[in-house]
Amino acid sequence: MEQPVSQVRLWNGGLAWMVTRYDDVREVLADPRLSSDMSRPGFPAHNASVAATRQKHRTFLNMDDPEHAKQRRMVTRDFMIKHVEALRPRIQRHVDALIDEFSAGPQPADLVTGIALPTSSATISELLGVPYEDHEFFESRSRTISSGDVEPVEALQAYEELREFLRGLVDRKRAEPAQDVISHLVELETRGDIGIDELLNMLRLLLGAGHETTANMIALGTLALLEHPEQLERLRNDPSPQRVAAAVEELLRYLTISHFGRRRIAVEDLEIGGQTIKAGEAVVVANDSANRDPDAFPDPDVLDLERDARHHLTFGYGVHQCLGQPLARVELQVVYPTLFRRLPDLRLAAPMNELPFKTHSVFYGLFSMPVAW
Repeated sequence: MEQPVSQVRLWNGGLAWMVTRYDDVREVLADPRLSSDMSRPGFPAHNASVAATRQKHRTFLNMDDPEHAKQRRMVTRDFMIKHVEALRPRIQRHVDALIDEFSAGPQPADLVTGIALPTSSATISELLGVPYEDHEFFESRSRTISSGDVEPVEALQAYEELREFLRGLVDRKRAEPAQDVISHLVELETRGDIGIDELLNMLRLLLGAGHETTANMIALGTLALLEHPEQLERLRNDPSPQRVAAAVEELLRYLTISHFGRRRIAVEDLEIGGQTIKAGEAVVVANDSANRDPDAFPDPDVLDLERDARHHLTFGYGVHQCLGQPLARVELQVVYPTLFRRLPDLRLAAPMNELPFKTHSVFYGLFSMPVAW
């Protein structure tokens, strides 16, 4: 990388330092002198719509410690490895039922709406305590919020509609608490540990990120395996838990669906990769580029399921790394081997250059993916 730290022009005309090298990206994400607080002047938002919603409705994703740590701890237990591993059998049963229905239908069929979204939406719904029958509502609003193709007023309207939907669920859980995240947060609110606005913002974050990111990875990962039949054959020949887990890590590295980078703003002068970053200057860390750094991953543009890719930065690094990564891993470890075992003749039913990719959304993915089997 000839200029691993260089200034770029943002969508709104502002400047930001783009950091692309693996070691530099880790350094930025671990440095408390670089703030995640979107309310700071000059913060490099992804686009106008994201800026409008996140500045009005902050979550721990865009807070600094100690405020960030306080809110994150409220839901950490619900996403711990031990807790999400207990969901594996239920996720497996759900994926099997989805494939039963999917394979009995007409061909070609859309993998995104038939497998990817229902898998992730049902899983996060169960964990949070959101009725799955409302999935079309919250999927459409979340899609609008993360889109780069809508006006800020439309994104804000979708955000408010989703908050009111969640407010109704919160009121219901007050009357009939259960063993789920919403009920747990309602209990904390009753004790005065969190306000209603913070609670609703947190639930919106968990619901939106929890279904959309994993759904995108399911579709893109399936596509990548279909486009690399020799790698798919390796997975088919050895579907052991260890091999599947390694394959998931490599797919996460190779695809890196968070393709707009992690955003920060300097609160003190500091140096990154030989460049001086001054207080008040914006920084964008390109974790997708870092995941293709040949110093960290030899032959980085090659999909290699034999690679040890566990040190990838797809989920970020440092205190802000993705809270839901254990859940995403379990879902992906279930769905990929099950899909190719149950549908051994699965194939793409449209030319690659005709597939509708989410090039302007916060999370990279596919709007649809026609397949046959």
